[in-house]
Amino acid sequence: MRVIADLHIHSKYSRACSKELELPNIAKWCDKKGIGICATGDFTHPAWFSDIKNELEETGDGIYELKSKKSPTKFVLGTEISCIYKKNDQCRRLHHNVFFPKIENVQKFNDQLEERGCNIKSDGRPIIGIKSKDLLEIALGINEEAMLIPAHAWTPWFAIFGSKSGYDSIEECFEDLSPHIHAIETGLSSDPAMNWQLSALDNIMLVSNSDAHSLPNLGREANVFDLEEISYKNIFDIIRNHDTKKFLFTVEFYPEEGKYHYDGHRDCKISFSPEETAKHKGICPKCGKKLTLGVMHRVDKLANEKIGRKPENFVPYKNLVPLGEILGEVYGKGVKTKTVQTAYEEMIEKLGTEFSILLDIPVEEIKKLSGEMTAEAIRRVREGEMIVEPGYDGEYGVVKIFSKEEKEAGKPKQKALF
Repeated sequence: MRVIADLHIHSKYSRACSKELELPNIAKWCDKKGIGICATGDFTHPAWFSDIKNELEETGDGIYELKSKKSPTKFVLGTEISCIYKKNDQCRRLHHNVFFPKIENVQKFNDQLEERGCNIKSDGRPIIGIKSKDLLEIALGINEEAMLIPAHAWTPWFAIFGSKSGYDSIEECFEDLSPHIHAIETGLSSDPAMNWQLSALDNIMLVSNSDAHSLPNLGREANVFDLEEISYKNIFDIIRNHDTKKFLFTVEFYPEEGKYHYDGHRDCKISFSPEETAKHKGICPKCGKKLTLGVMHRVDKLANEKIGRKPENFVPYKNLVPLGEILGEVYGKGVKTKTVQTAYEEMIEKLGTEFSILLDIPVEEIKKLSGEMTAEAIRRVREGEMIVEPGYDGEYGVVKIFSKEEKEAGKPKQKALF
């Protein structure tokens, strides 16, 4: 059974996140998207943890559902934590995803963080002064089935391989506990092909998640598993055992669309490839400040293999663009406009979930309902026929489906839905 899982999201209690991120709403949007399994996010926050206990119930091995039974969406207990600390005379700032199978495990984990002086009430993604290795040790001490996955591994400011405050290897970060790191999250600004340039990651699973700060962003990156039975153990054993038969593929952003793909300086609107950065010696030509080195630059620095190389046991991936963004380009309007939202809801009602539309439904069937332009847009996304402008220094990149000339010509023409 194909199951799509998004294992990194946030709640309304996280900084810069939508107030609509409540469990019933999350479940409703997972149903629209076709996400079968979703992390709860933010379980260290007392108010959100209370919501989890009040609104969810365990239905199997580490799997939770809404008590109201209004959605079939399954939840696993997962959160993101920001660790900021000094090691080897350098400030380290890393984000990690932590998972447990049981509510009582989470309670014990939260208690231990507070006993160590961590302020877990301040934000859904708390900032704590505990070293990454120590955080992993705490989690494993509570339940050996716990898992820690470094989040958005290449982001410059807050990641295990980040250029600003990370490490050059998993072993440098987690030392003797490194064998317990079974996966990293590639993040929006990198894809598996970029990570395959590091042979040190050949035995590390590459997972992809949305890190959603709003409901429509759920599933913008995801993992696709083959599960006979949905359970915490079955999900994380696939990752732990590097099971490439049951890990079917990951769904990826086009990495150029991520906020830190290229190098650059946002204030001066400077965006550089690593080669261009080298020519300018890492300095912004407009203001003379240091450029923020992006994910591609950092991968190039650590890589020991050429782009295009694939490990022996790799999980394939598919680059997609969210349906709302596709429709926004088709109609030439913002994703949040009534026109785009109406078209989106019409397609979900008539054709099925967003993932079935993006991955499975024949283009001709889409054309019958939504017109030639929408069908052609989805075909191009599936085939990777895209125009990309890389993101840099906190600015999202732009992925375009149609050229300016095509838009001006109005071809292929879009049939009205109503």
